[in-house]
Amino acid sequence: MILPPGVAPEVRFLIIARALRALGDGYVAVLLPAYLLALGMGTWQVGVLSSATLLGSAFATLAVGAWGHHFHHRHLLLGAALLMTATGLFFAGLDGFWPLLLIAFIGTLNPSSGDVSVFLPLEHARLAEAAEGNTRTSLFARYSLTGALFAAFGALAAGVPDWLTSLGVEHLTALRAMFVLYAGIGGVVWLLYRRLPEPPPHARPEPPAPLGPSRGIVLKLAALFSLDAFAGGLVVNALMSLWLFQRFGLSLAAAGAFFFWAGLLTAASQLAAPWVAKRIGLLNTMVFTHIPSSIFLILAAFAPSLPLALGFLLARALLSQMDVPTRSAFVMAMVTPAERAAAASFTSAPRSLAAALSPSLGGALFAAGWLAAPLVACGVLKIVYDLALLAAFRRHREK
Repeated sequence: MILPPGVAPEVRFLIIARALRALGDGYVAVLLPAYLLALGMGTWQVGVLSSATLLGSAFATLAVGAWGHHFHHRHLLLGAALLMTATGLFFAGLDGFWPLLLIAFIGTLNPSSGDVSVFLPLEHARLAEAAEGNTRTSLFARYSLTGALFAAFGALAAGVPDWLTSLGVEHLTALRAMFVLYAGIGGVVWLLYRRLPEPPPHARPEPPAPLGPSRGIVLKLAALFSLDAFAGGLVVNALMSLWLFQRFGLSLAAAGAFFFWAGLLTAASQLAAPWVAKRIGLLNTMVFTHIPSSIFLILAAFAPSLPLALGFLLARALLSQMDVPTRSAFVMAMVTPAERAAAASFTSAPRSLAAALSPSLGGALFAAGWLAAPLVACGVLKIVYDLALLAAFRRHREK
């Protein structure tokens, strides 16, 4: 992988690890509802387990922000990789709702299309230190692009259980095998993190740089990002898969193929994000690509046929994630260098907390038969977020 000039070589290991984690997240988000339904659980329980995964990620991210300075980032990443391995093994071996709910809360499963795990603030802080200015935006774009691209291939891999079933493997066993594979990916990620530089011998971690001059900006961003995350939680990939299953009777393999193409479009958009941001600015890129994507989501909710619904959703995929690398770069550009790690944590954790509340609501709406409601609510709330973000920060200068 070609990195921007002047970027530390070890960043390559972070991006490869991001690719592997995205591969696992990509198929887990599609398979999770099918797996839980195969275990005899209901639609509402799918939403609750999705909420638990996001809520656990939020608390883990808060813990990193509050106490992570006592440990070198390499050690925290190694611990998170081991947790990923344990999560896959426990999910493959358990079948009761309450044990799985516990593992969902403390583990690393990700039911959404984006990275909302404890890995995110740790890797973002390291990436922010590796580059400045437009180079930083390009680096975040590569990071996000890699995640989106491999998440697409992961979604395509969601059809593997159907293929295994056609070979005579029992369907539930095939689904469990995918979670064992997720555990194996965690092991490979652990090996990659071991190649990150060791902290100097006897070096004590530097004390955290608390939010100071940028406190007001970070709190405002955290509040706005939380609204966006709450809206997105209504249609995380696990619930979108459930919507496609229930509304149109889509098969698991077909749903995986759809998310594959949606992921490729997302990857393409993130590749274009730095070019667009360089010309119209980070904030304008975030807002003016996000609003049309929300409109497409609302249109998909009322589409009378599967091809039309998928067309609207693919159009949404082309635009909806262009704000991901620009948002990360925007946060880093709005705060002083000393505050970047704290800013990454304090803008990530509220997002995860807000996103954790909505999947249960989305699952409940699906269970009540209101299949269009989560999609419409998501689209409307995201438009409100975009307009509020533009109003709040159009006069701010990047640092």
